[in-house]
Amino acid sequence: MKKGIHPTNYRFVVFKDIASKNKIFCKSTVETKNVITIKNKVYPLYKMDVSSFSHPTYIGNLKYLNKAGRIEKFNSRYKKYKKYKKYKKYKRI
Repeated sequence: MKKGIHPTNYRFVVFKDIASKNKIFCKSTVETKNVITIKNKVYPLYKMDVSSFSHPTYIGNLKYLNKAGRIEKFNSRYKKYKKYKKYKKYKRI
């Protein structure tokens, strides 16, 4: 392995999901100024907005958009360009 390319600050970090208040404890090189005490030990704390605990896809609260409305909106917006394009039908030989 090459020397000098690996991070030197690889340590245990606590990732806290702000939305659901859950914590994930793992190793990382993320830079942070906050700290947290867990079982009388001080660890760096990184606050996250979204994680697998609060993301709608993972917790089952995914909202589906009205796809038909989006297609109609696209067609109405670009309908004026259709009249300028002439499509030719080619015969197969």
